[in-house]
Amino acid sequence: MLAIPDPREPEYFLDSYPRDDFPRYQWSERPTTLPAAAWTTETTHRDGQQGGLPLTTDVSLRIYDLMCRFTGTSGAIRQAEFFAYRPADRAALEGALERWRGGAPIEPTTWIRATARDVALIRDLGVRETGMLASASDYHTFHKFTPGGRRQAAEVYLDAVRRTLEAGIRPRLHLEDATRAPYDFIAPCIAAVQAIAEPYGPDLRPKFRVCDTMGLGLPFPGIDLPRGIPRLFAALRGLGLRPEDLEFHPHNDTWLVVANCLAAVQAGCAVINGTLLGKGERTGNAPLEAVLMHLIGLGLLPESSPDHPGDRPEFTVLNDLVDLYADLGEPVPPKYPLYGRDAHRTRAGVHADGLNKFWWMYAPFDVPGLLGRPLEVSLTKESGVAGLIFLIRQHTDLAVTKDDPRVLALQAELLAEFDAGRQTSVEWEELAPRVFASYGVAAD
Repeated sequence: MLAIPDPREPEYFLDSYPRDDFPRYQWSERPTTLPAAAWTTETTHRDGQQGGLPLTTDVSLRIYDLMCRFTGTSGAIRQAEFFAYRPADRAALEGALERWRGGAPIEPTTWIRATARDVALIRDLGVRETGMLASASDYHTFHKFTPGGRRQAAEVYLDAVRRTLEAGIRPRLHLEDATRAPYDFIAPCIAAVQAIAEPYGPDLRPKFRVCDTMGLGLPFPGIDLPRGIPRLFAALRGLGLRPEDLEFHPHNDTWLVVANCLAAVQAGCAVINGTLLGKGERTGNAPLEAVLMHLIGLGLLPESSPDHPGDRPEFTVLNDLVDLYADLGEPVPPKYPLYGRDAHRTRAGVHADGLNKFWWMYAPFDVPGLLGRPLEVSLTKESGVAGLIFLIRQHTDLAVTKDDPRVLALQAELLAEFDAGRQTSVEWEELAPRVFASYGVAAD
């Protein structure tokens, strides 16, 4: 006999996979470096636009409004940054500021280069905080400036920081290309910014955004600086920076964007910067819906942690954002996780059979309830009669079984089409007339 326990009831590990929530993290030893709370900030109106989103003022504000609906009172997204160079961008910023002053939950900020000229551009726009591009690696400092080098770059950045503080605006220094930057440039720059800001008090305490600009960071604890995300944030925390003083802004060039976000959070970074649905330059930014799903699982989202129950972000709202991006000609890829057209669609008969018998078998969580998206089956030659039954049950009240002769006849018709060379899948819209005709009922 096999020494395997055989309980009367199945073990679903509901502490990790609750029926009404996203999967939760269960620690044998919770890392002491985790922040008490974590949240996100948004850059669709800046990095998403750089990535190709065609943002008119009207579209920009529609996206901002959807962000606010998604966030609600959860604190999931705290800020959204805007360009301020072109009239349409400034109009979008002004519209967002008006909404925020009227009670919208996401604070608009600006993005500028850390130069005196750009600071002058935003002095009178009414923002409380601005991001400031401060290229940190020698790839940048030696080639963006004339004659070039670290000291010249630092002097330009620090002058811009002084001017920002004098204007009463909190500086958020964006350390561009930090995963290829020498730490002996980053650390003195941070110390100098803190010294300049200290007389201005806590309301203007500076923040620092760590940018993995080329997506080269690695999430493993043993990786050396500058590429190791855990070691980089541990070093920054060692400078006395609090979790809320730090943001992480990664890209997805080498497929590690979400893993690097979680590594940054575990190392003590409270804020992740990215975009909803991952829109951004090249391969895209951190997809905030994925990051927030994990922050909820970690119990770190302040207003919705297990210890502080409250509102959650409304993930179903992002279906409207999916539709908006499709209308703009920038659709979400079909197999994009969570929100792609095929993200919860199977074509395998064994999966369809599992969905028919116990749909949790092939669902990572309550997809219809939490995301507002259906579990779906498309019929191919591999779908079997189980796939056909799933679709009929999903879209009708008909009681169908595997031995129903009408089901078997429909399946035989479909297999004949595939055997004759059909390559495209069969969706419900095409199947429905055949089903209703076979069962002698009128379509809805």
